Amino acid sequence: MERPPGMIPFLRKPRLLIFVIVLFHIVGYVGFALPATRDLFEAIVPFHLLLMLGIIVVSHHEVDNRFWSFYLIIYFAGYIAEWIGVHTGALFGYYAYGSTLGIKVLNIPLMIGVNWFLLVYSTGVLMHRAGLKNRWLRIVYGALLMVALDILIEPVAIQFDYWHWRFDAIPVYNYVCWFFVSMFMLLVFENFGFKKQCWVGPTLLITQMVFFAALNIYPL
Repeated sequence: MERPPGMIPFLRKPRLLIFVIVLFHIVGYVGFALPATRDLFEAIVPFHLLLMLGIIVVSHHEVDNRFWSFYLIIYFAGYIAEWIGVHTGALFGYYAYGSTLGIKVLNIPLMIGVNWFLLVYSTGVLMHRAGLKNRWLRIVYGALLMVALDILIEPVAIQFDYWHWRFDAIPVYNYVCWFFVSMFMLLVFENFGFKKQCWVGPTLLITQMVFFAALNIYPL
């Protein structure tokens, strides 16, 4: 399925999409930093995720049924993994979601599947852009990178009511599960065999790492 012929070509330019990604994360950082706007920016987190999803979709070459199949697999795999974690503690540990990620079904935010997709897609593309020839190296290194991002996200997520851990302690088990769940999802990415993509996805991943690192280095 090709994009509609009426789509404005310049909206698909990687440089423009990269600019939008960086700009919105800079604005987001300032919004979280200012007490007067913090509540507003927490409330629009789901819309930010939807915007980033739209950017990834626009940037992807050949958005067809295969692409949407991959999206749905990762979305529901992420949602199910989080359901298992929240309701049983068997994955990640014992935690519960707050209100920041928006509408929840069975205590799991609907946006969490979108977030998993964004992370897996961006990481998978980055590993290919990095020139790694061995698929298992791409999967393992990619999973380690996603764990590194989660390490940066966790303190910020707790502070801004994304989710909360039992006893306010982040278990090491969380990172172990993140690694193996990420490996599984990156294996799915590899099996779909997407052609080499542009730098838009990797830019999103790198920008998120800088964004959350900044919120850790300069506490609000």
